[in-house]
Amino acid sequence: MTTLLRTDVDTASPARSTARIVGLDLARALAVFGMFYAHVGPVSEDDSGFGSWLMSLPHGRSSALFATLAGLALALLSGGATPRTGRSGRQALTRIVIRAACLLALGTALTAWGTSVDVILAYYGLYFLLALPFLRLSARSLFIAAGGFALLGPLVLHGLWYLGSDWVAAVDRVDPFAWWGNGVLWLLFFGTYPAVTWMAYVLAGMALGRLDLAATATRVRLAVAAVAAMLAGYGVSWLIGFLFPRLEAFAASSSSSMSSESSSEISDEALKYDFVPDSPSWLLVAESHSGTTFELVGNIGVATAVIVAAVTLLNRFRRARWWLAPAIAVGTMSLTAYVAHIAGVWFLLDINEYGFAISPWLLWGAFVVVTMLLALTWKRFFTRGPLEYLLHAATRVAARVR
Repeated sequence: MTTLLRTDVDTASPARSTARIVGLDLARALAVFGMFYAHVGPVSEDDSGFGSWLMSLPHGRSSALFATLAGLALALLSGGATPRTGRSGRQALTRIVIRAACLLALGTALTAWGTSVDVILAYYGLYFLLALPFLRLSARSLFIAAGGFALLGPLVLHGLWYLGSDWVAAVDRVDPFAWWGNGVLWLLFFGTYPAVTWMAYVLAGMALGRLDLAATATRVRLAVAAVAAMLAGYGVSWLIGFLFPRLEAFAASSSSSMSSESSSEISDEALKYDFVPDSPSWLLVAESHSGTTFELVGNIGVATAVIVAAVTLLNRFRRARWWLAPAIAVGTMSLTAYVAHIAGVWFLLDINEYGFAISPWLLWGAFVVVTMLLALTWKRFFTRGPLEYLLHAATRVAARVR
């Protein structure tokens, strides 16, 4: 992912630049481990209590952290605090387009493979392309654009619910991506990570990439903003549910799954929501993958807090880099780690079911430990991960752009 697409482009001083890059690598690793948990970790059988809440945290938020880091990497690739222009800008744009094409192809191939994981890579490819018009915007403008997607994206999804499915099926029949994996409409609107809402994460990440995260004052302001975003997202949604419990119950029941009546009217190949926006009250929830404004804002707050915490930790405590070296190594090759874990899920759970004989906690722990050991060993001999080398080689052609 873009998190998967680590870039070392930076405009800060060398020492501060290194602290920031290593901190972002740690944040990428946390996103990877969170994704592992979402795919193979345990699920609480009790919907109430602190333990259940804690076990639900990686769901939705780890992928949102991925997307936010994706935008941050795009900002660094396109110039950091000062967007590139002229030939340099055209070369950066070319690199982004090539990365987008590679991710679209790889994501489509993994989806066609038949894994049970909702592969996010093809969505990333589309996010990159949709981000191109925003590459020269300032941090303030990017935050405003992110807010626009967070406010309007859920309304678009809600409106599309009333249009029926015939037009979607008609487009899918002529969409090459739909023949092999997720079609363009799926990537834009109807998938697990629809671009119409998830671009809020990407643009928020790009805004973060325009700021000097190595500066203490910037991190303090972002930490305050992160808390405010979490309160505005999760907090306000919770308050609405507390004050109007019947409304919250109706929203949750209408959003959690597609009713039998709805599923008979809309084909599985046309609309496949995790949460079905068939009622205006759906817009009030903040559940994982609900795609509402409240969830988007809350998740942006969480992603910002994780990024700021990771950069601050490794900036203030240099020794932590040694202790966290295995996790940081994973962050430097997160694309390889992500694809490898999909292969692991496919082999252990999808075709052989070996994983079902293992405790989910143990399975998740094995994924984390094995990935760290392999990444740390690889880093002793190579600068980039295997897939990162291939992606870097593919983008070398951008140097020829005039």
